[in-house]
Amino acid sequence: MSISPETLELDGREGAGSSTPMNLSRLNGAQALVAAAILAAVLLAAVVGTVALVIREQIRVVEAVEHTYEVERNLTEFLAVIERTEGARRGMLLNNNLTSFGRFRGSVDRASPLLDQLQRLTADNAVQQARIPRLRDLMNRQLAYGEADIRAILEGRQADAVSQFRQQSQLESMEGIRELADVMIADERRLLIRRNAAAEAQADRLFAVMAGLAVVLGLAAIGMTLMLVAYARDLTSSRLSLATLNAELEDRVVERTVELQKANAEIQRFAYIVSHDLRSPLVNIMGFTSELETSIKPMAALLDAVEADAPQMVTPAVREAVRGDLPEAIRFIRTSTQKMDRLINAILKLSREGRRVLAPEHLAMAPLLESIAGSLKQRSDAADVAIVVDTALPNLFSDRVAIEQVFSNLIENAVKYRKKGQGGEVRVTGRRDAGRLVYDVSDNGRGVDPRDHERIFDLFRRSGAQDQQGEGIGLATVRALVHRLGGVITVESALDRGSTFRVSLPPVTPGEGQESA
Repeated sequence: MSISPETLELDGREGAGSSTPMNLSRLNGAQALVAAAILAAVLLAAVVGTVALVIREQIRVVEAVEHTYEVERNLTEFLAVIERTEGARRGMLLNNNLTSFGRFRGSVDRASPLLDQLQRLTADNAVQQARIPRLRDLMNRQLAYGEADIRAILEGRQADAVSQFRQQSQLESMEGIRELADVMIADERRLLIRRNAAAEAQADRLFAVMAGLAVVLGLAAIGMTLMLVAYARDLTSSRLSLATLNAELEDRVVERTVELQKANAEIQRFAYIVSHDLRSPLVNIMGFTSELETSIKPMAALLDAVEADAPQMVTPAVREAVRGDLPEAIRFIRTSTQKMDRLINAILKLSREGRRVLAPEHLAMAPLLESIAGSLKQRSDAADVAIVVDTALPNLFSDRVAIEQVFSNLIENAVKYRKKGQGGEVRVTGRRDAGRLVYDVSDNGRGVDPRDHERIFDLFRRSGAQDQQGEGIGLATVRALVHRLGGVITVESALDRGSTFRVSLPPVTPGEGQESA
């Protein structure tokens, strides 16, 4: 038998209250630090948002300035193209040939797309948009004059072409294009001046905002630094106090562990002695029971003879005592002694298990559990229960005999207590969880009442209908073994909803005389 590790845990809580002020101090410091971090995050978000808004406005102003430059470039290029068409036209008239025809055509092809682009660029300027139809009309008229000159030259009417060129209307048309283009360029330049001023003002605002935010962030950084220094000082003090407390606790744990080991050894010796002393009178009872059983036969023969020769001498009470009461009493005594013998053997087995030296080794859990399932196959097939073992079970470094006993008991119980009237299934799975290995033995059997979850692990205690053979020592043995291996066993179950027995073990079980990793 073994003492539960929870006993040490409960006793080790002594003196825990002494650390309360330290814990509260650390908690308050941590809360203040978290609050400061949240405030810093909010402040940083506000800074980023403000800077983003200012930068976005600055970009918008810069884009407006660039747009104004583009409109001015377009107007300038448009006017240059019109001037080139006029120059090419003059060249054709002065030279009396078509050598300048190609330059004129190229300029004409370029002029209309430039004006279309100008109309798109000034879509946000109603004043400029209103001037573009007039500009387009003058451009088309001037280009039409050039086309008429080309036709006149091709037909040999040089004098007519020169005469047309000198007409006042044509001269006014070209001058109108120049004047209108100059007016539009002047407007764009005035707009450019205003937008440049806005850009400079926006840049000044950005600088002012950045400077203010830098001051705020600097103050926040200083506050956070002071808070961190204070928290670090408190944390250092708490760590020193905790180190002192841990040192005292380790000494207390060592002392308590030695006491528990002595208590366990004493309990095991007591269990062995008690079971040995109980067996001696039990053997005597069994021996005298056999003698009584042997004595009944001649008594029964004598009763038969008397009944045959002098039946009047045999009373009903004698007849009932010899043929009914004595055999029934002997059967009762024999049944009780056999049960007591099994209980004594269970106590001896538990005592021997507690004294057995652990021999940890590397265990491949999937093959080991498959082997256990194979050894129970005849019983599981007869009970119509399927045993499924996960092939990805995490491996373990522990005592093979103890592990086999633990899982054999759990799987055998799952097979034994299946739900009647339906096929059963037992599934063994495992996983790593927070540095430990957890194995689950789950079934769809008749389950355990939640009120009995702790009771079923007690020695000689059982739950539910007592319709299966057993003395109530299996789960007590399992818990004792799991505790000795440094683990914990729990159960999750409800009536008619199956059960899951969960075994949590350290990856490495220390051998006798070794310290746990």
